[in-house]
Amino acid sequence: MKSTADILRSKVLNGWGLFLLLCSVMTAFNVLHMQEQDITVPEGVSEMIGYSVRWAVPFIYIVVAISSLKILFPGAVSNWLMKNRKYIGLVFAYAMAWQAVFIFILSTFYRDYYFSEVYYFRDEVEGSVGYIFLAAMVMTSFNFARKRINSAQWSLIQKGGIYFLWAYPFSVYWWNLFYYPYQAGYSSPELHDYVFYVLGFAAFVVRIFAWGKLRLKRLSKHGDSFELLSVQGASGVVLVAVGFFVSVSGHHWFSPVSAVLSSPTWSAEAALWLPFWPLEPFFSLIIIAMGVMLITSGKGMSNLAEQKN
Repeated sequence: MKSTADILRSKVLNGWGLFLLLCSVMTAFNVLHMQEQDITVPEGVSEMIGYSVRWAVPFIYIVVAISSLKILFPGAVSNWLMKNRKYIGLVFAYAMAWQAVFIFILSTFYRDYYFSEVYYFRDEVEGSVGYIFLAAMVMTSFNFARKRINSAQWSLIQKGGIYFLWAYPFSVYWWNLFYYPYQAGYSSPELHDYVFYVLGFAAFVVRIFAWGKLRLKRLSKHGDSFELLSVQGASGVVLVAVGFFVSVSGHHWFSPVSAVLSSPTWSAEAALWLPFWPLEPFFSLIIIAMGVMLITSGKGMSNLAEQKN
């Protein structure tokens, strides 16, 4: 019986074989769903925008988590994911191309519906920035463009793009769970809203924990170990716990916190055009990152040599 590592070495599961396999499956489902819709009316096209992007979201989440999974869970699967990160990213780009086609159709042939039912300036800014990042990331994934920029520029495009493209769907699903259901005229969240919010949250928590693991390794190289029961270590653990609580309780704290953050005139105006401002969907992750930073900061560390004395 073949092992997991042997199966993952299959040509069809690597490189362009993997890309073609995943894109073929995605295309088949998009075409089948499109046949169930009446795309001669704007509502049908709008439905395809939402459906097609749901194929894209899991792949950007995977791309965000891959390098961190290799740090936290080294093994055949994480090695395979790392090896195929470029192709998984290209699958995400292919899925977004489907959405772009339907957005073009809706905004071109059903302009009145688009601007009355779909268009929102800040969403337009976020979406446009996302597509610009995506185009730049795809181009710089290949040598013809990669060799024309330096490593710092490449890192800015790739990492900046990954974070932004993760943040957009994650924030959308946060709003779908913790804001819109409590407004008049909006329906309850659907199953995919919960699934994609949890997966997006988990993808970034993995990055935070991997970052913390690397910090601990650097400290251990200097002969230090962290004291979890120190004030700073305990404070970090509490913050991490608070972050997880905040991640599931947005409907309780959103209104008062948002009111305070939006009270300055400049902040209220910025919320109209600045992507993601004032960052409510990301508060839980910011708090968790602060907790991990405290736990691994070194101020809560005790020198091993001193402990032996």
